[in-house]
Amino acid sequence: MEMQGKKITRREFCEIGMKASLSTLVGSFLLNSGCSKAGMDEIVIGHQADLTGGISSWGYWLDKAARAAVEEINKAGGINGRRVKYVVEDTETNPTVGARKFRTLALQANAAAVIGSVHSGVMMATVPLANELKTLYLPVAMACEATAEKGNRYVFRISTQVCMQQKASTQWMVENIAKNWTIVVSDYAWGWSHESWFSKGIEDAGGKVLSKLRIPQGTKDFYNYLGKIPKETEAIYFIFFGADTIGFLQQLHEFGYRGKKFTVICTLEAIDLEKMGEIVEGMYVVEYLPRYLSEFDTQYNRALRQAVGVDENGREVGNPSRVVAGSHYWATYESVYLLKMAMEKSNWRSKKDTPNLIETLEATGRIEEGLHFPQGDVIFRAEDHQGFHRHYMSRIEEGRLKVKFPIPSDQVIYSPPVDFRTEEF
Repeated sequence: MEMQGKKITRREFCEIGMKASLSTLVGSFLLNSGCSKAGMDEIVIGHQADLTGGISSWGYWLDKAARAAVEEINKAGGINGRRVKYVVEDTETNPTVGARKFRTLALQANAAAVIGSVHSGVMMATVPLANELKTLYLPVAMACEATAEKGNRYVFRISTQVCMQQKASTQWMVENIAKNWTIVVSDYAWGWSHESWFSKGIEDAGGKVLSKLRIPQGTKDFYNYLGKIPKETEAIYFIFFGADTIGFLQQLHEFGYRGKKFTVICTLEAIDLEKMGEIVEGMYVVEYLPRYLSEFDTQYNRALRQAVGVDENGREVGNPSRVVAGSHYWATYESVYLLKMAMEKSNWRSKKDTPNLIETLEATGRIEEGLHFPQGDVIFRAEDHQGFHRHYMSRIEEGRLKVKFPIPSDQVIYSPPVDFRTEEF
């Protein structure tokens, strides 16, 4: 007989058939037992990281922290006996690009889960895609709405967001800083969320918001906006990032404003405060993990800094000109370990097990401070998939952030606005 134009004997034909049958039988066994190539390959954890663009000074650190966690996990044997493959895509700090990169991670890289952007515009563009593509999404960005009315069952956030920051600070702001406020924000989702929630918090605390100003990202000339600040303003609550922060504060000072200022650390994250001088001196700032080791010196915080390469002054080991995004980098590190914990509890094998993984995350409850969760205890709420943790009220003194008092996690908890557990997978 012939096969592909070549004559073979009956014995050779039978041997080929037996080998083919055995190959099919083994392949079927491996596939059904979960030991196929797809099952035995690495578990892919994606990172939708802001490596370039306006928020790249943060993205650098969030990427570095996530990598450190993955490296530690692989050295310890991986997740469920499988190596973790870390795949990163750059959002360019652009919502359209970021959403496209999430699709790449979910569909082409087949990521089991994606650690998300720290840019709220990117996050809010991505949140509906998590549901559409049935891919777990753990963003670090801080617009409240992602774990509220605009979120879905595939979105989880272990770290702080605007609602928590408002709960941590507005009563204290009105009682200790000023009654009459102007709110100035960056004009996109993150800034809008701050404007909405801090306006409400100030007024609920007995203060008054005299004016609200939205300033486009990338603004170079702030003077047209500064002239709109009411003269009766006693204090300004402002929220920008990176170069916009520096430009706003410099021009606000040049404009002649000498009133009080208050912000959350996001505005000053990864910025060298020692070089900014009097334009930030004496300002109160809410931190989520103190920049300086002396302000939160624990064995777990030391281990985190060693793993990521951060010295006691909040600067990169070997490159002290680079300042850590210290209140945010821990969140990607802990998000990777949160996935590991839930995957092992749920015995996750492939993306078909994602519903069970989500239910396991929803049942997490309290996570105790430890080597893999160095920021502190986390209260993980099932209804809205939001984690609650300690914050810190700090003051800038001689260019350094000094913690004045911690803000316990129970002070930043609010009623759940949604219950994602009612949604179908």
